[in-house]
Amino acid sequence: MAKKKFKEVIQKNEEAVLVDFYADWCSPCQTMNPILEAVVAELDGKVKLYKLNVDKNPQAAQQFGVRSIPHYILFKRGKILWRKGGYMTKRDLLQAMKGFVG
Repeated sequence: MAKKKFKEVIQKNEEAVLVDFYADWCSPCQTMNPILEAVVAELDGKVKLYKLNVDKNPQAAQQFGVRSIPHYILFKRGKILWRKGGYMTKRDLLQAMKGFVG
């Protein structure tokens, strides 16, 4: 996804947007990257992935109460549908997403 303004992305998209709050130094975040990409690919465009670096966007992380990373929040038109922190298996993440976009 192009580097649009975060607020614009979570409020203006018709699709659900899964925001990945991460940092470059966070190894669990790096472990999750291929899982996130696989899940988004499997959902066939029903969910967009937006990566938000918490070191570069501390105010966004603060605004949504993200205290630990990795942390994921699923938005649709500005509303939070789902959120979870920490490592997840592909199966668990896919199940969670399907509940909202299936």
